[in-house]
Amino acid sequence: MSKSTYQIALLPGDGIGPEVVDAAVRVLQAGVAREGIELELKTYEAGAGLYQRTGESMAEADAQAVGRADAVLLGAMGLPTVRKADGTEIAPQIDLRERYGLFASLRPCELFPGVPTRVKAEKVNMLVIRETTEGLFAGRHDKQEPNDEAVSDRLTITRVTSEKLFEVAFQQAKQRRATHGTPGHVTLLDKSNVLRSNAFLRKVFDEVAERHPDVETARLYIDAGSMMFVTNPERYDVVVTENVFGDITSEIAAGVVGGLGVAPSGDVSLKHGIFQPSHGSAPDIAGKGVANPVATILSAAMMLEWLAQQHDDARCTEAATAIRRATAAILQDGPRTPDLGGKGTTESVTDAIVTALKN
Repeated sequence: MSKSTYQIALLPGDGIGPEVVDAAVRVLQAGVAREGIELELKTYEAGAGLYQRTGESMAEADAQAVGRADAVLLGAMGLPTVRKADGTEIAPQIDLRERYGLFASLRPCELFPGVPTRVKAEKVNMLVIRETTEGLFAGRHDKQEPNDEAVSDRLTITRVTSEKLFEVAFQQAKQRRATHGTPGHVTLLDKSNVLRSNAFLRKVFDEVAERHPDVETARLYIDAGSMMFVTNPERYDVVVTENVFGDITSEIAAGVVGGLGVAPSGDVSLKHGIFQPSHGSAPDIAGKGVANPVATILSAAMMLEWLAQQHDDARCTEAATAIRRATAAILQDGPRTPDLGGKGTTESVTDAIVTALKN
């Protein structure tokens, strides 16, 4: 059921995060104004900067408040120079995934007209779905004795999470076929010829696939499948895979369509959703006004689509569609930031998209 007002939590984070979130909020507000949607936005601090000052990456009260929001828009978190004692970066976004069971990361990669690519492809429109709570990240909090000779990480695949993940993949394939005219095809990437965990993953995939006979499927080993992102990206519609494999292949897919600056994502469960660009905090360009806001703007559009599904609110779908169309138009004929070969700024790109939305 649609709501009169949606509560949106903003997590700008580190580096360029605040810049791209500010840009996305401007576009988001212009988009929802067209449809009479009310948003209540509240900003929370989290990330490496907070960790440096307080020793914690996110306050407990804020983490709880984020969980009560209807959706979350996140910028980027972590800085290469700020690390824990074990050498890992500060990553409250991963903590939030685990806390709220955000088991699926949806990472659409579409080649927009006018965006330069090094790959010979004309129509790339895929969705990479990465499992985000287990796989090779499962042992992230395992206690280990200090050891300078050997260190291991645990890879765990469970039936309950895999079944939920694959159900999302098949439902996304059907939805994309109905709304975007894509083939409605799901490809599993794994290493089932070597890893027992991945053989189990494929077994569960086959079982779930039997429940969806109207969706075509394919199974590829991760090495060959990774190559095809470059040599034949048009073969993919929905791709689903393990946590680390998805982390890597989704960035390969982003490179095919112009880079992380145009690659949105959403980490979701059946109840919660956090939407963010696929890129990192890019501290080398923070504050220079040249960060590409497109990935965050498209993530905001994804957030509206998700809210539309959660609350059966067609207004959110219309606003999301308008934002995507305006963004595509500017990518084709408007200013572009340096990562896309242009001389535009974060502000000029955002201004152009807002103007396109209002016209």
